[in-house]
Amino acid sequence: MNSYLFQKGLSGELELFPHIIEFGLKKVQTIRLSSFPIERTTAFSIYYIWDGRYDWNIDGDPYILYPSDLALVLPGQTLGSPRSTFDIGSISWLTLDNSHGSWSGFSPTESRSIQKILELNAIPVAAGMKEAGRIFQQLTQELHLQEIGFQTRVNQLIDALLILVTRQFIHQSHSQRDFSGSFMKLEQELRKNLSHQWAVDEMAALVGLGTTAFTEKVKSYTGFSPLNYLINIRISEAIKLLKQTNTNLTDIALDTGFYSSQHFSTTFKKLTGYTPSQFRKDNTDKP
Repeated sequence: MNSYLFQKGLSGELELFPHIIEFGLKKVQTIRLSSFPIERTTAFSIYYIWDGRYDWNIDGDPYILYPSDLALVLPGQTLGSPRSTFDIGSISWLTLDNSHGSWSGFSPTESRSIQKILELNAIPVAAGMKEAGRIFQQLTQELHLQEIGFQTRVNQLIDALLILVTRQFIHQSHSQRDFSGSFMKLEQELRKNLSHQWAVDEMAALVGLGTTAFTEKVKSYTGFSPLNYLINIRISEAIKLLKQTNTNLTDIALDTGFYSSQHFSTTFKKLTGYTPSQFRKDNTDKP
């Protein structure tokens, strides 16, 4: 394999792929000083190691990568070598923009789920990803030859790579932590954006589970279905807001994910025995 670099706006090979910022292969035979300093990234990149041994720092943590290993670097994370040098070896990479446009075959829900899983992934390196290497080889061939249907095929291969990476990180995550840890992270993510109308499959994606397995886990862990569990979180957050702020009830309802003040009031009274206004009156200035 010879080195190459396709860059958005500079390489004709990427003219039909505005979502690809860079696609390249680098072969390094001599170490050069200051060739790979630790810097903050601005895009989403997947790296694949063909040969060599790489000492990298990804988002502040050290990793050693070997042939067939893969690394994922998200926008805003840092990447580079602690020695600021690019080690001897060969590496491929694909850098994409942060949008999931019409080029992808994913549904909007799948795109959101994949994005969340990759954002929440704790360890950005996966070992033994030879299938990813085969996808990189196919992408290279399609972009170089540009035979009939190559635009569709390139986009399909990128989707396949994202699926492969996401599933691998899910499997790694399951082997490294039990559901209680995942459950705590799930609740944190839900509380960050309670106004969003969470679907069960979106919540399941946050912990890397299918809908059925997730539903069973949540029910076993909490005694509630996923949606009832979410409602309880919304009510608990609404209680905090009612006690601590003078925000009007409609804003609290919408901020905590209820469709309307009436929906909020009905649900709140069902679970607490009070209407929101009664609760606020009885709990004013109380800790």
